[in-house]
Amino acid sequence: MITWAVLLLAAAALLGFAYWRVGLVWTAGALVLLALMAWAVSAAVGAAVVLTLLAAGLAVLALPPVRCELVSKRLFAAFSRQLPRLSETEREAIDAGTVWWDGELFSGRPDWSRLLDQPAPVLSAEEQAFINGPVTELCRLCDAWNINHNWGTVPEHIIDFVRRSGLFGMIIPKRYGGLELSAYAQSEVLVKLSNTGGGVTYLVAVPNSLGPGELLLKYGTDGQRDYYLPRLASGEEIPCFALTAPTAGSDATSIPDAGVVCRGMWQGREVLGMRLQFNKRYITLAPIATLIGLAFRLKDPDHLLGNIDDYGITCALIPRDTQGLEIGRRHLPVGDTFLNGPVRGQDVFVPLDNIIGGPAMAGKGWTVLVNCLSVGRCVTLPTTAAAVGKRMLAGSSAYAALRRQFGVTLSRFEGIQRPLARIAGYDYIIDAARSLTIQSLDCGEKPSVPSAILKYHCTEMARQCTLDAMDIHGGKAIMKGPGNYIASCYESIPVGITVEGANILTRNLMIFGQGATRSHPFVLEEMKLAQRAGEPDVLAKFDRLLFAHIGSTLSNAVRALIMGLSGARWVDVPGDASLHRHYRDVERFSAAFALVADAAMLSLGGRLKLKESLSARLGDMLSELYLASMVLKHHENAGCPESERPAVEWAMAYLKHGYQSAFLELMRNLPARPLAGLLRFVVFPLGARFREPSDAQVSALARTVVEDTPVRERLIGGLFTEEGLNNPLAHVDSVFRQSLGLEPLFRKLQQAVKDKRLPKLRGTDMIKAARRRGLLSKQEARELYAFDARLMEVINVDDFDPEELVRVSYDPAADVCLSPSLREAV
Repeated sequence: MITWAVLLLAAAALLGFAYWRVGLVWTAGALVLLALMAWAVSAAVGAAVVLTLLAAGLAVLALPPVRCELVSKRLFAAFSRQLPRLSETEREAIDAGTVWWDGELFSGRPDWSRLLDQPAPVLSAEEQAFINGPVTELCRLCDAWNINHNWGTVPEHIIDFVRRSGLFGMIIPKRYGGLELSAYAQSEVLVKLSNTGGGVTYLVAVPNSLGPGELLLKYGTDGQRDYYLPRLASGEEIPCFALTAPTAGSDATSIPDAGVVCRGMWQGREVLGMRLQFNKRYITLAPIATLIGLAFRLKDPDHLLGNIDDYGITCALIPRDTQGLEIGRRHLPVGDTFLNGPVRGQDVFVPLDNIIGGPAMAGKGWTVLVNCLSVGRCVTLPTTAAAVGKRMLAGSSAYAALRRQFGVTLSRFEGIQRPLARIAGYDYIIDAARSLTIQSLDCGEKPSVPSAILKYHCTEMARQCTLDAMDIHGGKAIMKGPGNYIASCYESIPVGITVEGANILTRNLMIFGQGATRSHPFVLEEMKLAQRAGEPDVLAKFDRLLFAHIGSTLSNAVRALIMGLSGARWVDVPGDASLHRHYRDVERFSAAFALVADAAMLSLGGRLKLKESLSARLGDMLSELYLASMVLKHHENAGCPESERPAVEWAMAYLKHGYQSAFLELMRNLPARPLAGLLRFVVFPLGARFREPSDAQVSALARTVVEDTPVRERLIGGLFTEEGLNNPLAHVDSVFRQSLGLEPLFRKLQQAVKDKRLPKLRGTDMIKAARRRGLLSKQEARELYAFDARLMEVINVDDFDPEELVRVSYDPAADVCLSPSLREAV
């Protein structure tokens, strides 16, 4: 009995040491002490022997020279043989950006201060004034319906206003004539512009995202910056960036477009340059661009530049008037009209100085692109998704509160509350992730893995928001016209899903595929050391890293099990007391994720790269943790107001259930079945207990957004809300707010009907009857008549004269299509 008691005490000590990540030396010392105590008790000799042997083993492992020879040397040799060599392209992609909160989640023991100490995103007075001034004025100028359906283009007067207001130069420093806005301010500008439609939004977003401006800022020569940046800031030059080719989309490293180093004539003199052949498509702003950024593969068969035959991907600037350059006809993207088209080049010659960064940057284009993408992808697409969420919530919550069916508002139906709550919950999650990740850019981070998380999850949630909004509005949403504020988002959402790394690729290959090496605390360094086998001191460094990795994995296993058994109730966490339960769950899930990631990589090795579905589920687990962390920080930044609790509780329930579902699907499909069973027990020892948002949580959140509440204001904040014929969303929101002010009159009429003092009528008939019976004053009746007229403007849909809908008519006699301008003549 004493033997078992001693062994249980030793086991508890080992679990405690593993939980708190106590080093091998201290652990071995503690076991020696326990062994000595056991030897002193005659009845515990068996336990003493076991503890002595265990302490001896740990003592050996605690001596680096000994364990290097016995363990690490053999493991290093096997690891070096089996590990495929990283290509230059893979190394550049992995090294892109920085490791931020994603690294903390991969550690299994996140340092919350790294997130919570980050300042809340705020606009400076100058930035707010710019949004209130020129940006708002641009919103007033734009008419999305005319741009999309009548004009089919962004008119010149709008382009000229963008040019004059400096919006082409948001990212360009003031010393070059730009606005030098923070990343967060750029995002807020795009949210404000979202009501203008994709045409104007992309006109502003693209020059300030991945393109010549950003590339020049980070990699250009002084001469290139001094010449081009002032011209880009003033709008004298309008940029585009040509990357995608017909046979190279998401696989951008395989672009067939090429340039050959040669001599040629440039501006009347012979220079060393490049002769380019290229065929690009899907290039936004190409139809009006004056400066084309081009990605191509540079070759030097005659070694005029150096001793390298194929330098690889290179980025250069091509002026529009360069001989051989052709701007093709326009593409017609789905949804909102925006300027997009092909760019082609045949025997285009430019000097080597046109390479961004000069000849020294030849072949470094992929590094340039992936580093800039980790920043640009954080801003434009998550902001677009946030704007979609805000717009769908503003319209859907207002419409659900105004529209009646069977005598009650749509917002009273549980079938409507569920999609409405989902829009609100997604809106909260997207806005939290968007604002905080963008704020990290302003704090100096370049979060490559979080940018992939946001790209996939924010655009997918935005897609669901449009579907839910369509369901809530019914027929109102499917009839297009100037008064429809849903259809253009619904039609345009595939653009965000597809561009800058298609979502299928991003989820299956990028989030965990990049995160497993880039964000993991040990793997990348282990891989780098394996590539240096044979160099001095490499084995010693590998030994230290390997045993730190093993200790971390064991600790995460113990932490995941103990927190799973205890519900993490005794874990010390920061933040507001009302959120401690959620912080503890994220802490628990972080340890479990780190353990599962290590187990998957160990059991599958290089095969995990080919198991896309497994990689996707590991990416989902990481993503749910990241988004949950952003929700908590977002709520903390607001001061944890009680009014936001329904949104926070819905979001955390949704994300924790999503994590659990991804884990269970991973375990069902993990090839190593005994390992899957063991991991399931360790991570969820008491069963999978996390549920989707309950009916009560759904109802609570839906109720908060059909009233004029602080949480609704925060969720839709930043949109352009001035009423006008060009802003139907502002109109429905205004009518909704008007209805709240008239609520006492509505209740008075409802009570009169209930008391049988007023017949059950609708609309103006009820107002007339109530006025005749003296139930309403003249002023009250006038207010209700005005409201009813505005309400019917919301409920009614647009209709058109048939001639307005015909762009090209068919003439059966001539068997040709005739435009309206030719129809009368024929």
